[in-house]
Amino acid sequence: MTLQEIIDDSKNIVFFGGAGVSTESGIPDFRSVDGLYNQKYDYPPETILSHTFFMNKTEEFYKFYRDKMIIRGAKPNKAHITLARLEEKGTLKAVITQNIDGLHQAAGSKNVIELHGSTLRNYCMDCGRFYGLDFVAASEGVPRCECGGIVKPDVVLYEEMLDDSAIRSAVSYISKADTLIVGGTSLNVYPAAGFVNYFGGRHLVIINKASTPADSRAELVINAPIGEVLGGLEI
Repeated sequence: MTLQEIIDDSKNIVFFGGAGVSTESGIPDFRSVDGLYNQKYDYPPETILSHTFFMNKTEEFYKFYRDKMIIRGAKPNKAHITLARLEEKGTLKAVITQNIDGLHQAAGSKNVIELHGSTLRNYCMDCGRFYGLDFVAASEGVPRCECGGIVKPDVVLYEEMLDDSAIRSAVSYISKADTLIVGGTSLNVYPAAGFVNYFGGRHLVIINKASTPADSRAELVINAPIGEVLGGLEI
């Protein structure tokens, strides 16, 4: 079956996506040849984006974070827009994303499960007060709350656990879906990569420029940019 035929045949679609969904919006991924992990800094990005580094070298963390993790002016691409339309139609039940850019919501998606949080949300580690993206972007050094506490991005850093409720919700949607579309993710990072194991529906589709460990299990594998693929659908 073609992707169009699978979409037309489905009543309960769940989409699970990663960094590749947003690269067409100008947001770099982490593991490609041109990704953040292959650029040089004083410390490896994996180290900088860890809980230990954040706590011990907070100012250094924010230098990298403002430079590379806050992307201003990014717009949803055809993948985000198509998924929002599928949800509006009632076919797509949930978007599960590893991304932290908020582009799914910007495109109009309502039911978005953010496994790794969002750069759009920040909070004081002492009093819990909320701060938006602009506050962190405009601050210098370590952003601080009015109470004096350090403001931390609401993103899951290395060494931190994913939110239990997000995991439970993701597993629930995937286990009930008749179609799971996996897009823009290498499926190499756990526990998220293991979510595919909870799918027992009819159609597993993988859209990714490179191969993934789940390709052999999929009904359809498309090695192409996901915006190009989803943008070509008739919704």
